[in-house]
Amino acid sequence: MNVVSVLIVDDHYLVIEGVRSLLQNERNIEWHGHATSSESCLAFLQHHQPDVILMDINLGKESGIDLCKTIKEKYPGIYILGLSTFNQQSFITKIIENGASGYVLKNATKNELLEAIFTVSAGRIYMSSDAFQLLRQQENKTIILTRREKEVLELIADGLTNNEIAAKLFVSVTTVDSHRKNLLAKFQAKNIASLVKMAAQMDLI
Repeated sequence: MNVVSVLIVDDHYLVIEGVRSLLQNERNIEWHGHATSSESCLAFLQHHQPDVILMDINLGKESGIDLCKTIKEKYPGIYILGLSTFNQQSFITKIIENGASGYVLKNATKNELLEAIFTVSAGRIYMSSDAFQLLRQQENKTIILTRREKEVLELIADGLTNNEIAAKLFVSVTTVDSHRKNLLAKFQAKNIASLVKMAAQMDLI
């Protein structure tokens, strides 16, 4: 097995020291050190490029998700492994979309962390079991609409206003507005345009 060089980016020294103590005596791991901010990480990478970066999601006021994107644009050959306490679908999805090769939680065992590092360094994707289950649940999640919500959704997609929809369905404008808000919440859409786009992708309109 090839030796894999590793850098950790985290703003908590206890985490850094904990990970270092786990990895420093591993025969196939070369410890490259640590960075505690986006600035110090990018400065380090100007002179040294590790094989794998263990990237914290939350770097104080900074975002590891944004830093991940910057690094992958500048150094596409570096593999990034999200390392976080956050077991939330949105964080996992965003850092993967920004170029990370995997995601592991900070409560991982030494063996799991090593497996994650060697997996991503070989160009494959690694997901901790908790993160994988979370993404799987999200993929299988279906949006259930009432008959009235589907009617309102179709009329919204046709470009009708709340007043026009209310007149067409013989309900109050307040009722239509309530359905509109419920639809936005169910789809987790920021606006009507994204709502309609998502509904169309799901073949709901």
